[in-house]
Amino acid sequence: MALLLHPLGGTATTTTTTTTGGALRLFLRALLPPPAGGAARASSWWSHVEMGPPDPILGVTEAFKRDTSSKKMNLGVGAYRDDNGKPYVLNCVRKAEAQIAAKKLDKEYLPIAGLAEFNKASAQLALGDTNEVIQSGRYVTVQTISGTGSLRVGANFLQRFFKASRDVYLPKPSWGNHTPIFRDAGMQLQSYRYYDPKTCGFDFTGALEDISKIPEKSIVLFHACAHNPTGVDPRPEQWKELAAAVKKRNLFAFFDMAYQGFASGDINRDAWAVRHFIEQGIDVVLSQSYAKNMGLYGERVGAFTVVCKDAEEAKRVESQLKILIRPMYSNPPLNGARIASTILNSPDLRQEWLVEVKGMADRIIGMRTQLVANLKKEGSSHNWQHITDQIGMFCFTGLKPEQVERLTKEFSVYMTKDGRISVAGVTSGNVAYLAHAIHQVSK
Repeated sequence: MALLLHPLGGTATTTTTTTTGGALRLFLRALLPPPAGGAARASSWWSHVEMGPPDPILGVTEAFKRDTSSKKMNLGVGAYRDDNGKPYVLNCVRKAEAQIAAKKLDKEYLPIAGLAEFNKASAQLALGDTNEVIQSGRYVTVQTISGTGSLRVGANFLQRFFKASRDVYLPKPSWGNHTPIFRDAGMQLQSYRYYDPKTCGFDFTGALEDISKIPEKSIVLFHACAHNPTGVDPRPEQWKELAAAVKKRNLFAFFDMAYQGFASGDINRDAWAVRHFIEQGIDVVLSQSYAKNMGLYGERVGAFTVVCKDAEEAKRVESQLKILIRPMYSNPPLNGARIASTILNSPDLRQEWLVEVKGMADRIIGMRTQLVANLKKEGSSHNWQHITDQIGMFCFTGLKPEQVERLTKEFSVYMTKDGRISVAGVTSGNVAYLAHAIHQVSK
């Protein structure tokens, strides 16, 4: 047994050695400084963590940034741009911000459920002021962290309290984030037919057939308007048949409404499906976002609404939503909700917003029309009517992955591999160039 004292002092260590040479080696090792980073660096807690795949849309943006072409176009990003290709802040938002600043309000925490006047105005915007649900108070709306946060709160609520099923049926395809949101909340993902690649339109027959066979008391998700990523929406008469099928199968409807007003320019038209389902006696849950229709992307303004049997049930549901939210993010952000609430509750600002959101929608619709006109001018023999039939920020062009690759390599036009483009990235200055590039890879 040899007792070794560290030369700089400290605790003595006892070790067993069998030879003088072994003791000497241990003594010399004690004189050396510890390896950089310590022993923990050698066996990290996270050595098993694999590199995750890059986000497909962010990857498009990164490639776009590296491109030095003066004609390059980024059609991947899902954010509105003006006709100069620049981010756009609504005038009504600027005015609301000025009014809020003039009041010199505090920055105290919001309640767990958020800003009360914002919640009420959001429900009225979605369902209509005169809706029986609003009048009777048989609903609860909580403020959330934009549409994504709303969906996650809703998914967690269903996971905890929807006892009939864990199955959530998504349209195929659906917004890419729907799958991880519901999956990570503990729900099981299923799908129903939605998009027909042959027509670049709505597969109504397939959707109705699939929904009519979904096991009773399952959850089915619908995009209220401006379906992301396809831009394909059912017509009102098709919505009526879908609602009838949902009611007959006793399914539970979850609506995601991220584009109210931004799709058609009409807030009532864009909310028609949600209101029709409720009129048919189907109690729904609803996610709302103000990212697109008010341009409040970075403010993270959203709402989650549950339509209940009566006001007493709504109070119980609200109490449980608060219990879910408290450990998730405690309470929602203040500034964006104040902006949206100021706009929705001020008659002059609300009217200005309605004009501006229609202007944004009309610009997108106009770019669709111009793109088709320029494709015809290029001499394209393809039928591009689906571009103008689709609605909202996104368009499924029908381009194949190899054509998308050529667009990027030969023309510096960037989009996701499935041929989806953000029409907001198209302007009167680049629409002719885009049409020329599409024609060259598709003729």
